[in-house]
Amino acid sequence: MLSHELWTANADLRQACLEHPFVQGLGNGTLEGDAFKCYVAQDVFFLKAFFRAYGLAAARCPDLERAGVFHGLMGGVLEELKLHEGYAARLGIDLRTVRPYPAARAYTDFLLRTAWHEGLDRTVAAMTPCMRLYAWLGKKLRPRLRLDHPYQRWIETYSSDGFEDLARSLERLLDGVATDTPAVRDAYRYAMRCEHDFFAAAMEETG
Repeated sequence: MLSHELWTANADLRQACLEHPFVQGLGNGTLEGDAFKCYVAQDVFFLKAFFRAYGLAAARCPDLERAGVFHGLMGGVLEELKLHEGYAARLGIDLRTVRPYPAARAYTDFLLRTAWHEGLDRTVAAMTPCMRLYAWLGKKLRPRLRLDHPYQRWIETYSSDGFEDLARSLERLLDGVATDTPAVRDAYRYAMRCEHDFFAAAMEETG
């Protein structure tokens, strides 16, 4: 399947994300609070753009069945936003004043530009890495959970069966609408690079 081939072809980037100090800090519970606050604020900005990209992709679907899948995925984004808004309330983050860092802006600009101007195949290829990567990271980090883990809810959310189901839904869409072309491969890999840069930015901006 194409989704599996692309995931395998980008094993270097997924491993780099897992090994990044931000992700390791999340897993170990040692991540500085300021870095997590930065991440939450930037991820809310990102998720709002991701939601819009899903809507644009749904509008391009030639059949209601696939459009319905995107509708379900949009519901998943709304649940993620609720999680982040809960974090923001506890951490004292004013989401109305968030200004995107360059890494977040580059990622969202890429997603929305692709969704507006490219075909459904490249749009889905650009969106799939986020879902698959987070589901994978959640499972990798879950064995490190302990009773007093400060990022327990984050790890539990992304390692859950429900989030895995959302990732698989998007991968099935990718397999159904895309073929193995350089443009599709480039979109997928660029999104993976953006994921790594997104994690890095949270630490660089607070370091």
